[in-house]
Order: sequence, then C-alpha cells, then structure tokens
Amino acid sequence: MRDILLCPSTMCIDFHHLDEDVKALDEANIDIFHNDVMDGTFVPNMTLGLNDIKAIRKSTNKLMDVHLMIENPAGKVDWFIDAGADIIYIHPESERYVVKTLAHIKERGKMAGIAINPDTSIESIEEMLNLCDYVLVMTVNPGFAGQKFIDFTKSKVKKLAALKEKYEFKIVIDGACSPQIIEELSLIGADGFVLGTSALFGKEKTYKEIVPELRRLA
Repeated sequence: MRDILLCPSTMCIDFHHLDEDVKALDEANIDIFHNDVMDGTFVPNMTLGLNDIKAIRKSTNKLMDVHLMIENPAGKVDWFIDAGADIIYIHPESERYVVKTLAHIKERGKMAGIAINPDTSIESIEEMLNLCDYVLVMTVNPGFAGQKFIDFTKSKVKKLAALKEKYEFKIVIDGACSPQIIEELSLIGADGFVLGTSALFGKEKTYKEIVPELRRLA
C-alpha cells in the first residue's frame, strides 16, 4: 500500500450543512478539498463562486485546490489565492499565456497545476510541466458530475507517469473515480483522486468508514 491523495469534490457537499460536512470530511482525514469553479462559458455549467471558496476555507485548515474551468483565468487567479486556495489548476485551452500564469501562481507562493481535458494531448503541454506541481487528468468531459469514465484517458496517465520523475509533479485523477478506478490507476502511477458520488458521497457508510477503505486500494 502506498499513500494516495484523496480529494473530495465540494460540488457534492450539501451547502445547507456546509460547515458540518466539511468538518466531517476533515475528521475523516481527507487530504485536499477540491473546488470546481465554472463560468458557464468555458464549460456549459456554473458552480462554486468566490464566496463559496471563502466559506470552505473558514471551516478547514486542510489543503484546498481550485480548478478554474473559466475563460482567461490569468486575471482571476489572485482572487482565489486571496480567498485561501493552496493549489490553482488552469486549462491551457482557456489561457493565452499559460506559462506566465503558472509562474505567477508560484510567485504568489502557491502550487500550480494544469488540467488536461480528454481531448488534450500530453505532447501539447509537456513543456508547461516545468512549472507544474500537479497535473489534473480529466477522465470525463469537464462541466458535470455523474458522467461515465472515458477509458482511453488511461493512456494519458501512463504517459504522465513516465514524466513524473523528470518534471517532479503529482498526478490527480478527476472524473468517475470509483473504487475500481482508484485501484487500477494507482498501479499505473496516479497519486491522487477527486472523489464524488462514485466513491464517497451519497453512501450509507460514513466518511470515516469510507476514507480508510479507499486508502487501502492503493
């Protein structure tokens, strides 16, 4: 068994009981709170906003990431850093000067990440990996929860695993991360998983029961 990063998606939290749910996840010893921010333009949906990120930050001292599924994130990354994010993911398709934006995140003392859609090739972003602490591999099309895992994305994980030592980043999987996928992709080289309804939320067991079971899969 090796250590993996378990990253619950706050999209799946009941915001009527936000503080209670965040603290329960915290006590279950999760690693990173994963926050999806969508603008309705880059992806056809809208989710968390700046005030939501601030509210989650008040409830936990754990690491928090922000996955910016928005157009032109360069002018907005500072908002989310100031709101308490530790890791910022951007999509290369949404930003004209990707390297500049990644460098700015790191200059602010935070960890920079790039998010790779199913139709984004590894070859097209390899040089950007010099500035990445994390790579978020989308194994569904971005924008909505509850989608089916796209099987060919496993080849992206394999390619990235071969580059990890050279560029010193961690691979996080986002999309339909069932227990079976966690077990399989951990063996390939994935370091972490965004957890939604496939593995964590809406289950009969408590978070404290589920999280150790998921850790034992790696």
